[in-house]
Amino acid sequence: MQTRLLGKTGLKLPILGFGASSLGQEFRRVNLDEAIRSVHVALESGLNFIDTSPFYGRGMSEVLLGTALRDIPREQYLLSSKLGRYDLAHFDFSAKRVVESVDVSLHRLGTDHLDICLCHDIEFVDMQQIVDETLPALRKVRDQGKVRFIGISGYPMKLFNFVLDQTELDVILSYNQYTLQNTRLSDELIPHLKSKGVGIMNAGPFSARLLTNAPLPKWLKEPENVKAAARRAAEHCAKKGIDIAKLALQFSVANPDITTTIAGSANPDNIRSWARWVEEPLDQQLLAEVLDIFKPVKNLGHLEGLEKNN
Repeated sequence: MQTRLLGKTGLKLPILGFGASSLGQEFRRVNLDEAIRSVHVALESGLNFIDTSPFYGRGMSEVLLGTALRDIPREQYLLSSKLGRYDLAHFDFSAKRVVESVDVSLHRLGTDHLDICLCHDIEFVDMQQIVDETLPALRKVRDQGKVRFIGISGYPMKLFNFVLDQTELDVILSYNQYTLQNTRLSDELIPHLKSKGVGIMNAGPFSARLLTNAPLPKWLKEPENVKAAARRAAEHCAKKGIDIAKLALQFSVANPDITTTIAGSANPDNIRSWARWVEEPLDQQLLAEVLDIFKPVKNLGHLEGLEKNN
């Protein structure tokens, strides 16, 4: 699989990374065999960058991922986890918890270091704490060799600028903001990130199933007109014999400024399909037609976290 350099880190990541949130039963029940096979198929398919978090499954994702990776040499994959978010409404970005969280993640994952560690969903807290307390503590952990590179993740574009205007980061992870419907990541942020040499990672190319043929989850926060446009776009793709998910994934990985796009599933067949799709040419005519369908709702999203952080 094609790789790209991640900012100034020197890391070469596959253009498609494996998101392990599904291993935490965030979307459906998952058995142990499914979880392990999904990880192994991802690695066999070239998705050798894996992203997880203690929030996913409240620890389950890291535990199952550690089990799946137990007999695989550490040099064969790159690993990212997070800290600070531990439940739907449980956030702790204190310096003390930074140290504890990294150690717990390393234990669950069965490794002595994370390639990347991110402060998770910082829009839910006073972001000044991230600059003044969390990141300095994480840098100390990095100096100990437990973490190689550090960054932040979240949904609103504002949070990235807020932190980058005050301190340095190695990487950022944005989700659901570079898709067929929403390109705020490239429109508003990528030039700033590139000027600072910050590595750019994108997650959620399917925008929480919005850009698939699957039933939309009840918790999906996008406006109704966005959902309606997505259904029209999916139907249009189907008439052309194409799964909108394929177009969505190909679109996201095609941007050369985005090092990796992370997609997650506990279904090995899905992962095999994704790896195949990214090697196939993007239908530019169909893409233009779908982007035209989304034009009236382009870049419409939702509020996430504290209102002041949006």
